[in-house]
Amino acid sequence: MESVDFNYKIMILKQEPKLPKNPLPIVIIGGGGIVKDAHLPAYELANFEVRGIYDKDKEKATALKSENSHVTKVYNSLAELIEDAKECNAVYDLALPANLHAEILEQLPDGSAVLIQKPMGETLAEAKQILKICRRKKFVSAVNFQMRYAPYVIAAREMIDKGMIGDVYDIEIMACVYTPWHLWSFLFELPRVEILYHSVHYLDVIRSFLGNPKKVYASTIKHPKMAELASTRSTMILDYDTYTQARIIANHGHEFGLKHQQSYLKIEGTKGAIKIQIGLSLNYPKGLPPKFEYMLLNDEQQNWKEIQLKGRWFPHAFVGTMAGLQRHFIDPTIKLPHSTDDAYDTMRLVEAAYQSSETGGASLL
Repeated sequence: MESVDFNYKIMILKQEPKLPKNPLPIVIIGGGGIVKDAHLPAYELANFEVRGIYDKDKEKATALKSENSHVTKVYNSLAELIEDAKECNAVYDLALPANLHAEILEQLPDGSAVLIQKPMGETLAEAKQILKICRRKKFVSAVNFQMRYAPYVIAAREMIDKGMIGDVYDIEIMACVYTPWHLWSFLFELPRVEILYHSVHYLDVIRSFLGNPKKVYASTIKHPKMAELASTRSTMILDYDTYTQARIIANHGHEFGLKHQQSYLKIEGTKGAIKIQIGLSLNYPKGLPPKFEYMLLNDEQQNWKEIQLKGRWFPHAFVGTMAGLQRHFIDPTIKLPHSTDDAYDTMRLVEAAYQSSETGGASLL
């Protein structure tokens, strides 16, 4: 692990996940925008071989292959992909709508390594079904909650693990942005949107630092200019103990320019604090550069310092979810933080937030 000098004047923090020494080939099921914008660029960065892609719309898969030299082939059917994957011991990468996961998982060979696109189903019942399938078929399986592996989250975790900011007692995630929901047409047919498809990342990252909360308070609501969609604004409070709390405020309807848009992750501890600008959500889909700042109370100057980041959430974080799965599949003694078992707890938290929004709140007496 890289070192930090005694006076904390020059900070060198890990920002990249560990890669498997002998990476396995990957077969991708699904050829949508997330594959084009994140999965394939990430696998190229990591020098992972993409054995092939299958999509019901073969033209999509063919277009992706033509644009990415590290993709070997396009499959004509799921059966053809599975047969080829058996021969080369490939990892399955499911990049599909959440309601299709269970159907595809049932067709994969027992004992396979499988990375499942988030969310883990559209309801807690679907998440439970996916978990049962993965256990029954003895998959080595994980969910692509990749924000955990964004360079700035890896760096923050190292600072926390080293005790540099002391005991963490407060985490706040703010997204006051304008999100072009029309880019994902399938969302307009769903009863749940914001928490399930966006803030689920924030809930998962908070869990990765603090574990499961004792209580959840939440409200998620529609936007008057996005009436065709389910809720697109959410506020959530996660209580842990007497001193520890996390908050998420997500407003995707701030259409008033970049000046007052905000997108950040702030972590406060007894010895210091970290504030990260999550650039991806600002001016989406182009995004702005992320930024990592920290302040330590034992620093004589007690001013905020900045660490230069080596990558962004997209596509760099997608290296971590695949690399972590492969390392655990090759060597089971290596932990798999984003396993389907762990991801199920994130889905439990999602469900608790929706239940709180539907049944909570007190009317004026």
